[in-house]
Amino acid sequence: MRFLVSIHHADDYDAVASEDAATIQAIDDLNDEMEAAGVRKFAGGLHRAMHAKSITADGVTDGPYLKTEEHVGGFWMLECADMDEAVEWGKKATAACRAPVEVRQFHG
Repeated sequence: MRFLVSIHHADDYDAVASEDAATIQAIDDLNDEMEAAGVRKFAGGLHRAMHAKSITADGVTDGPYLKTEEHVGGFWMLECADMDEAVEWGKKATAACRAPVEVRQFHG
């Protein structure tokens, strides 16, 4: 089963300016642990939502599609046995990133 573990940040969150050496090391350690366990299939951090392009049937606009105070700042795609295992990785992601996490299963 594949799961999306997404990190959420405030709109004004700037990873480069906000993440100290300890946070970066904790994220690196978590990535290493996920790779060693064989669950990590893909991971990536995202630029701030203000730099997004939103596309609808009416055209392309600058900025995020959703007008909220928080957006996805990064994510992992994991291969886990079940939701319980994915949630355990999500808990580790929350601790490493010092931010809220959402865990969702992919269809199929």
